[in-house]
Amino acid sequence: MEKTKKTVDSVAEKATEVKATAVKAAKEVKETAEKAAKTTKATATKKAAAAKETATKKAAAAKETATKKVAAAKKETAKKATEAKTTVKKAVAKKAKTEAVINFQFAGKSYTTDDLVRIAKDVWKYDLNQKEADFKTVELYVKPEESLAYYVINGKFTGNFFI
Repeated sequence: MEKTKKTVDSVAEKATEVKATAVKAAKEVKETAEKAAKTTKATATKKAAAAKETATKKAAAAKETATKKVAAAKKETAKKATEAKTTVKKAVAKKAKTEAVINFQFAGKSYTTDDLVRIAKDVWKYDLNQKEADFKTVELYVKPEESLAYYVINGKFTGNFFI
């Protein structure tokens, strides 16, 4: 019996040792799992922060690009508006020059400004043999006592015609 008791005691000691080893191993596994969880959490936090930073940078770049495009569009619009104003001013200036109607009446005759300009264009085209498209400006001087109109066409050509 003593031998059996020693065997049982030795088996019990071995079981206790195995149990202690198992508990120790379980603790190590638990610690390792906790360390892995902490590492994974830290890595995930770092990756999330990096992704957030990247997204912020992309958003800032997109905002800057949009701001530049808006500024360019504003400049282009301002430029077109200025060109349109210039065109309108030129058109108004041209229209203002041709709107004045003056009637010359003398010796039973009557001429308007348009009549005299038309006659000057005819002189330019037929008497001076020039192209009608080259006729730009004309200055007319009417002398009713001589029944003549003197002209200066394009600032160069001078002459007169009877009216």
